[in-house]
Amino acid sequence: MTSSTVAKSSPSASEDAVGIGGSGLRLETPRHRKQRSRPFWLTLPLRVLVPAIIVAVWWIGSATGWISEEILAGPPAVWDALVELYETGQLIDFTLASLQRAVIGVALGVSVGLILGVLAGLYTLGEELIDATMQINRAIPFLALVPLFIAWFGIDETFKVLLIAVATVSPMYAYSYLGVRNVDRKMIEAAQSFGLTGPRLIFGVIIPAALPGILMALRICLSISITGLIAAEQVGTREGIGYLVSLAQEYNRTDYMVLCVVLYAILGLVFDAFVRILERYSMPWRQGVSIR
Repeated sequence: MTSSTVAKSSPSASEDAVGIGGSGLRLETPRHRKQRSRPFWLTLPLRVLVPAIIVAVWWIGSATGWISEEILAGPPAVWDALVELYETGQLIDFTLASLQRAVIGVALGVSVGLILGVLAGLYTLGEELIDATMQINRAIPFLALVPLFIAWFGIDETFKVLLIAVATVSPMYAYSYLGVRNVDRKMIEAAQSFGLTGPRLIFGVIIPAALPGILMALRICLSISITGLIAAEQVGTREGIGYLVSLAQEYNRTDYMVLCVVLYAILGLVFDAFVRILERYSMPWRQGVSIR
């Protein structure tokens, strides 16, 4: 045997390295890395730690007079406003009305954006026909379209739903287009060699491979929908969280204003939880983070 023969590693941990030739380089014997997850009793407190600190500072500041009630109502006042709206039934009605508008608008915008993004990502002709128009749409702030949409569709539900839909089309298109374009070409060629073509190739290989980008786009679209919802409900509505904001501004009720912010935050948490559940069941092979 020559001097470049790889030395046998001993069972001891200190001699677990492998020598190569006489260069002095030593390779550690690979160890299986198990996926570790935090227990729920530790994860939950960590997730609510920062929000709890913010609420505690807010509560202490209001109780000590450091934060004026005219500027920012304290947690007890906000809780009283919540109870008042719940007892009158307006809390549930307004929240469901806003949720319905957001869901319908997001469903419409996400569907259109996903179809256009996939077509532009798959085919050169699709990119040539679609991409320039979508880039123009992306460059136009959707809030600038509010007066135009009111002139076209009035101030009924159609205006509100379409405004949210237009706000969510561009993010879904951009991430879907990018996700499809980033699919490994070798994977597609391997699937084609097994006879997958047409819709079977698109829905069996390309869409699943682009799913991380698509779900990220869905999360962004749901967040943007809340902004669109705020703008849409400021005009011509008699129910919804945005209508409650208008009433709070008119009567200078800071407790109702803060309550509306809390309701929008809860709505955002619900949307985020929905996407997390969707990611867990549609992509079980993905880890939450790279390093734990």
